[in-house]
Amino acid sequence: RSYPRIVGETGGKDYVFADPTAKALPVATALIRGAFEYQGQKCSAASRAYIPSNIWPEVKALMQADLNKIKTGGVEDFSNFVNAVIDEASFDKLAKAIDDAQASPDAEVILGGKYDKSKGYFIYPTVIQAKKPDYITMREELFGPLLPVFPYDDIEAVLSYINGHEK
Repeated sequence: RSYPRIVGETGGKDYVFADPTAKALPVATALIRGAFEYQGQKCSAASRAYIPSNIWPEVKALMQADLNKIKTGGVEDFSNFVNAVIDEASFDKLAKAIDDAQASPDAEVILGGKYDKSKGYFIYPTVIQAKKPDYITMREELFGPLLPVFPYDDIEAVLSYINGHEK
C-alpha cells in the first residue's frame, strides 16, 4: 500500500512485446494506454509493438472499438483523452510519418491517420501496421500518438531481430 506509484521515464524507442499466449484484451488496453495517453509524448510511451499474428486480428478489433470512443480535442474539455501535441515542429514530423506510411508499400495506416492544425496541433491516435520489422516507424522515435505494430509469425525470428538491432 505504501509503495509509491511512479512511471519510469525510460526514454528511447520503447516497445511492447506480446508472446503467442497473451490475451488480446490486456494487450489492446496496454497498447491504447501506453501509446496514446499524454498524446504519446512521454518518455515511457509505447512507441512500437510486436504482436503475434494469432491474436493480432482480435487486438486490432479491440483497439478499434476503444479508438471509436476516444475523443481528441482541447484540454479545456476534460472528456478528451488526446490533446494537441507540443508544437508545430512535432505536428509536422508526425503528419509526415502518417503520410509516408500511407504511401509506403511497407506499411499501412490501419487505425486513425487523421491530423488537423487549423485550431491546434492535433494528431489523432494512429496505428501503423508495419509489413517488415525494420520499417522506419519501428526504428525512429516519433514522440506522439502514433503506434507502429509489427504482427509476427515466428517468435524466434522476431526475438533474434530485436536482439540484433537493439543498441
